[in-house]
Amino acid sequence: MTEEQNGSNQQNNGQQPGWERNVLERLAFAALREQRLSRNWGIFFKLFYGFFLLVSLLFFFILIGVVATAGKQTESLSAKEHTALVELNGIIAPNTPASADLVVSSLRAAFKNKKTKGVIIRTNSPGGSPVQSSYIYNEIKRLRKKYPKIPVYAVITDVCASGCYYAIASSNKIYANESSIVGSIGVLMNGFGFVDAMKKLGIKRRLLTAGKHKGILDPFSPLGPYAKAHAKNMLSQVHRQFIRAVKEGRGSALSSDKKLFSGLFWTGYEAKRLGLVDEMGSAGEVARNVIKAETIVNFTRKQRFLDRFIRQLGASMVLAMEQRWLMNSQSIQLR
Repeated sequence: MTEEQNGSNQQNNGQQPGWERNVLERLAFAALREQRLSRNWGIFFKLFYGFFLLVSLLFFFILIGVVATAGKQTESLSAKEHTALVELNGIIAPNTPASADLVVSSLRAAFKNKKTKGVIIRTNSPGGSPVQSSYIYNEIKRLRKKYPKIPVYAVITDVCASGCYYAIASSNKIYANESSIVGSIGVLMNGFGFVDAMKKLGIKRRLLTAGKHKGILDPFSPLGPYAKAHAKNMLSQVHRQFIRAVKEGRGSALSSDKKLFSGLFWTGYEAKRLGLVDEMGSAGEVARNVIKAETIVNFTRKQRFLDRFIRQLGASMVLAMEQRWLMNSQSIQLR
């Protein structure tokens, strides 16, 4: 067939030269569009599935928290005559399981319950904020006065030092184990100084303040005699408040040993000799032999479930870092 005849046949069929290539290109582009569309839908469904899974888990954990809380409330309401238990565990500071808000609300609920025969504060804490400790101390005094027929006993497990002892000093009696660590009635303010290290590295400090002493105790500036004296005077004031509270709470039970308020700590056995502890005993023994109500109902309030969940996700990381910095730098601590 001649070239003229071939061209004539293509024109007769309504087709232009190179139509096969055009068809293949259109098919290829169609396949690519379909592939992209499929991939986009895949991403969408994966995101939707992940979001659905996260919401489901959140709902599941909330449900568990609600059920657990309801179970505790039912137990406390349905219990007959019992010993109420309030836990004081960990560092005493805001936004912690041993914060004054949680401990105080737990104590109020324990005393308010009509079936409570006695209250036990079971402690395991190295101390913490003097303000938070003072709140707990004063609340115990208030509740003892409001409910004179309900005694409150502190039971020390592993440690009850500094701010922890401050908090429980107004209890009717204090019990401990012979190997418990008790005492540390003192105040501290710790931090670091980087002045010499900065000199070696050739770093200059640029600190601008409004107020003559606004930069006092700055860790990157030299510690002057006035700043040191001012800080020590403040610590002495808090220490005197601490000592006054312990003497008021313990009364004549305290010994006259000069080391008592020096910041030293002792075993439970030695603490009894010094009058910091009344007797040896556990929470179970106190409930059974002293309060005479062996059934123990835990009234300890926990941090809200959603708060704990958000913290675990890292939403409060900045707050936690800030709190840690304050606790470990220039804040006053009973530890």
